[in-house]
Amino acid sequence: MALLTRIRGPRDLDRLTPGQLAALAQEIRTFLVTEVSKTGGHLGPNLGVVELTIALHRVFDSPRDRILFDTGHQSYVHKLLTGRQDFSQLRTKGGLSGYPSRAESEHDVIENSHASTVLSYADGLAKANQLQGHHDRPVVAVIGDGALTGGMAWEALNNIADAQAKDRPLVIVVNDNERSYSPTIGGMANHLATLRTTQGYERFLSWGKDALQRTPVVGQQLFETLHGAKKGLKDFIAPQGMFEDLGLKYIGPIDGHDLTALESALTKARGFGGPVIVHCLTEKGRGYHAAENNDEDRFHAVGVIHPETGLPIKSAGKDWTSVFGEEMVALGHEREDIVGITAAMLHPVGLAPFAKAFPERTFDVGIAEQHAVTSAAGLATNGLHPVFAVYATFLNRAFDQVLMDVALHKLGVTFVLDRAGVTGTDGASHNGMWDMSILQVVPTLRLAAPRDADQLRAQLREAVEVTDAPTVVRYSKGTVGPAVPAVGRIGGMDVLRANEEAGPESAEGRRADVLIVAVGALATTGLEVADLLAAQGITATVVDPRWVKPVDQALPGLAAEHRAVVTIEDNGRVGGVGAAIAQALRDADVDVPLRDFGIPQEFLDHASRAEILAEIGLNAPDIARQVTALVSRLARLDVAAVDA
Repeated sequence: MALLTRIRGPRDLDRLTPGQLAALAQEIRTFLVTEVSKTGGHLGPNLGVVELTIALHRVFDSPRDRILFDTGHQSYVHKLLTGRQDFSQLRTKGGLSGYPSRAESEHDVIENSHASTVLSYADGLAKANQLQGHHDRPVVAVIGDGALTGGMAWEALNNIADAQAKDRPLVIVVNDNERSYSPTIGGMANHLATLRTTQGYERFLSWGKDALQRTPVVGQQLFETLHGAKKGLKDFIAPQGMFEDLGLKYIGPIDGHDLTALESALTKARGFGGPVIVHCLTEKGRGYHAAENNDEDRFHAVGVIHPETGLPIKSAGKDWTSVFGEEMVALGHEREDIVGITAAMLHPVGLAPFAKAFPERTFDVGIAEQHAVTSAAGLATNGLHPVFAVYATFLNRAFDQVLMDVALHKLGVTFVLDRAGVTGTDGASHNGMWDMSILQVVPTLRLAAPRDADQLRAQLREAVEVTDAPTVVRYSKGTVGPAVPAVGRIGGMDVLRANEEAGPESAEGRRADVLIVAVGALATTGLEVADLLAAQGITATVVDPRWVKPVDQALPGLAAEHRAVVTIEDNGRVGGVGAAIAQALRDADVDVPLRDFGIPQEFLDHASRAEILAEIGLNAPDIARQVTALVSRLARLDVAAVDA
């Protein structure tokens, strides 16, 4: 790593020779494979942008020139070239973020890890530069071809191409590796594929000019005629005319691994003085044999792996995602009306087995969550039952469609939210901590939070039986734990622990001191809390509500039989399940103290799930300590009331 260790900032690249730059690219790839294999992370995307990132930092002057990435997981090389070469704690507590982080470096402008946003950021930055008189400061937006499938990217392009924007220096670098997580799909992908495989117009026109101008009498006239027919000819030769129809200059396609060609193209783009697209062809996973041979996702994101083979160091147990995938296949065989929808994440959300079994009933819409939801509404309108599987944090992007296009129309669409709750290592933007709050306001929507694999299978089946309202099934990231058996049922709620000492009711008319309502995967935490309370002489009933929205009608009555109610949820406390239950108790005139435990409404730094849960006090010891204090306080109040 003789060259890499000498790079402390982008300007250190200026003095390197072409040979040294090529050697640096190889050192970076070796570094990435060696270090990311120890921690896990987005390996494939970064192996594909090594030369591109080097060229960007040689041509542009970061941070004066703003360089933005969409999405930010392709910024590892950028971090290395801007002085951040300690990857020993990548994506772990206290280490480097897996995305751009403004707390880490002035070279990181935005922390976007939700796709298709960068062009809007760039548009705003370019407008600000123009208004502030910074006409010599280009904004550079690096966007993957997968992110270009999102509608927000095209809304931004429409504005960037406005006539008033022609003097705003904005360079759009399309990192075209034909993939987001998996191969990019849709019309945009097809268009870029055509550009990749068609001879460039400029080369053709240059040949035509030389040939025709040597033709006596009519040659020059014919050339001028063809040049005047530029749009039609260009669309015929290489259909980059779509971009130029928007008013955007197009340069490319460029070999994204040829440093000389990249620097030449980017230098031209920098000098253009207005919006320009530079189309770069890259290979995800380049230079790492194991990634190049992985057809599924070219090692888009890996756990801890053996650097030589690419094989996982540890084999994890069955995870939530695979349980869902298996049950979807079973449902597909039983019901012809079940269809699957994904937003460019077929493998990560577990729909790949369903797609293999039922390819004609699987729809990958690209990174277009809003379209996915309303397309699902259309499918449901015609009598099918769509299941849209998506990361919980990404459903935020389609709230209006869930509300107005599905719920308002009383349509049976099931949303399966993977990575719900604290996810950890991918940082603030990927924690699925918003859904149970946001979706509380949607009329008729029903929301399930299964506690184990058996309940996931059962509640998915219950969800797809609903034909007149949206249903949601949400679950955590990672390994699913052992089955948590119920000992009874009250209403629609599973009783996980009853107060065995007092029997059905104590002498005071209470089943137990505390009713613990434990949601989803935190059911085991609720049981652990009950054990700790029992050691303090405090009795507890533990229930899993199963369906947290609407609040079970039996819950207020059950709460009235206890001295206090405790809710535990893997979601933000504001507007979450605890808040909904508190409202239900008020509506039923049940005057019982309620203490809600959940995620504080703040952006959480990256760390492991266990570390974050401990830090925010969402673990059994911390909850039990606070509940013990609550019960003690209530006991003192009871004594004081008697004395009075």
